[in-house]
Amino acid sequence: MSAAEEEPRSAAGGEEKRRGGGGLVSGLMDKAKGFVAEKVAQIPKPEASLDRVSFSTISRQGIELHSHVDVTNPYSHRIPICEVTYTFKSDGKVIASGTMADPGWIAASGSTKLELPVKVPYDFIVSLMKDLGGDWDIDYVLEVGLTIDLPVIGTFTIPLTTEGEIKLPTFRDLF
Repeated sequence: MSAAEEEPRSAAGGEEKRRGGGGLVSGLMDKAKGFVAEKVAQIPKPEASLDRVSFSTISRQGIELHSHVDVTNPYSHRIPICEVTYTFKSDGKVIASGTMADPGWIAASGSTKLELPVKVPYDFIVSLMKDLGGDWDIDYVLEVGLTIDLPVIGTFTIPLTTEGEIKLPTFRDLF
């Protein structure tokens, strides 16, 4: 074989080595990404639970209901809560929704209880009269999103849901 014939082969062989080297680097990057993802998944995160909804007060604007969100913090430093969003539904209809911006902090190495007020205007109560019927209660679903900011992970939302029925007060209960 002449030297001219060997040169293209070595150039092609060099090209294959470059591709193979890229495959090696790509493989190492994939392993590193998998390792980091596994370690982040193992980092303890705050946990939350949601109490049932209960009747709070009646005002001129409507009825106020409330629920408590109980958040536990596994860390020795407090964690900021970015926001709490909620949607209150009955009979498949959205009755009330809202956002509590910057509701505070989760206490270090402990539990924090947040009160979540839900204001239901009277016009929605009137539209739910058929659900009230003879038993004078409202079947509901409350969906809450608790957005927390963790230093290493960033912001993430803990979804919470509770459902049940609320017994509305009668006139006899109010007076």
